[in-house]
Amino acid sequence: MAAKLSFQKIDLKGDKIGDPMEIDYAPAELSFAKAAQYAEVAIPGLEQPLLQFVRGDAETLSMELFFDSTKDGTGADAVAVTDTVEAFHRLVTISGPLHTPPLVEVAWGQDFPGTAFGATERPAQSFRAVVLSVNRRFTLFNPDGKPLRAVVSLSLKQYVTIADQYQEVNPQSADHTRIHVVAEGETLPLIAHDAYADARAWRVIADHNNLSDARALTPGAVLELPPLGVPR
Repeated sequence: MAAKLSFQKIDLKGDKIGDPMEIDYAPAELSFAKAAQYAEVAIPGLEQPLLQFVRGDAETLSMELFFDSTKDGTGADAVAVTDTVEAFHRLVTISGPLHTPPLVEVAWGQDFPGTAFGATERPAQSFRAVVLSVNRRFTLFNPDGKPLRAVVSLSLKQYVTIADQYQEVNPQSADHTRIHVVAEGETLPLIAHDAYADARAWRVIADHNNLSDARALTPGAVLELPPLGVPR
């Protein structure tokens, strides 16, 4: 049997809430998008500002789901799609004990084309997310006014816990050289504390950047922050 696209509501611990909602008709498209945010740092005398990474954005997933109950007839005994569609609308409404809309885990067999959180960008078999929006469009009614077909447009944003993000970033042990633009009032110990969580590592920065006077920092100066424990 072919795998079906499913939506499983989960709580903040990842435990399942109720039964999964399976989709009879596979969506024609899945659209993934991810971005990164950079700040422009203006340096006097330079043609262009420096670009400094600020943070990443969570990946988003968009899709349209099709619902059709005409296989059960279109007469007086027809089955409306209202309840099925309403279940998706509830993904953006506050859920009792959570006091927020629920999290949802989207799955579609082993070949689900999403990506897992982290630098490896390994294939993922599910997409854990919050639902940003649900748009419902009813396209067919029987003579009694029962909705028999509907299209639901979903926009979801990947959800990752703080613990998982902190473990991935691992700020205690920077493993690559970074660029830092000196701000007004900054000192090398302060920069070292922010970069390595150890103010005593200021000597590493001073040696790497050939600073003869560690106290004479010029606002706008560009420093390289090397990985700790790696020789120049």
